[in-house]
Amino acid sequence: MKSVVKSPYTNEQIVAWLRGLLTIAWADGHFDPEEQELITQLTEEELALGTDINNLEQITPAELADAFTGNKNAAENFLRTAVMMAVADGVYSVEEAQIIHQFHEALGLEIEALKALEHTLYDPDKVPSLEEDIPADAEAGTSTYPHSDVLQPVKKWLDKMDVDDPRLARFICKTVPSQCPFERDIKLFGRKIVHIPPMCKLNPLYEQLVGLRFRSLSYLADECNEDVSKYI
Repeated sequence: MKSVVKSPYTNEQIVAWLRGLLTIAWADGHFDPEEQELITQLTEEELALGTDINNLEQITPAELADAFTGNKNAAENFLRTAVMMAVADGVYSVEEAQIIHQFHEALGLEIEALKALEHTLYDPDKVPSLEEDIPADAEAGTSTYPHSDVLQPVKKWLDKMDVDDPRLARFICKTVPSQCPFERDIKLFGRKIVHIPPMCKLNPLYEQLVGLRFRSLSYLADECNEDVSKYI
């Protein structure tokens, strides 16, 4: 049963929010079937009820700014989810960074923490080979992770995101995995040839995403009286 908690965001802002996230998802030119299925579900059932994904277009920075005029708190929370989507897979691409920078400027926000993200930009020449295991102590958030210290400002900024809308809370619960995924060995003829580490070792902001997911679950359960068992 859906909650009747009043949203602090207008329908126009929610649609602009979704278009902004779609713009981030399309930034690198790839929109996998799995991503499209998830976005379609969120469009029809969660963020903008009854909206057809085929009728949605990428949003320009100016359009985004118009939608959030007079509500800097909503604009900043949108930017937090945009960053979350951009780094969720552990890769922050140049294309994603450019769009987020454009959104940041158009919204008229002054967020120094975003500068720290530039240190995580994807450089294919510096990415370890898949055959190389990432050290066991390179967990996200530990001092041995290359970006752990420089990313402290953006971690604190993400931790301040308000969870006060049931649609966005459901979006977060669905897009952030409940467990650290994807660790596996690929074997050929019984011998390991590749070890793919878990996402928590690839993504230095993984703990912030998990914390945001927990706050979203708590909000839906405690404030909206929703059954959150399907997200666990």
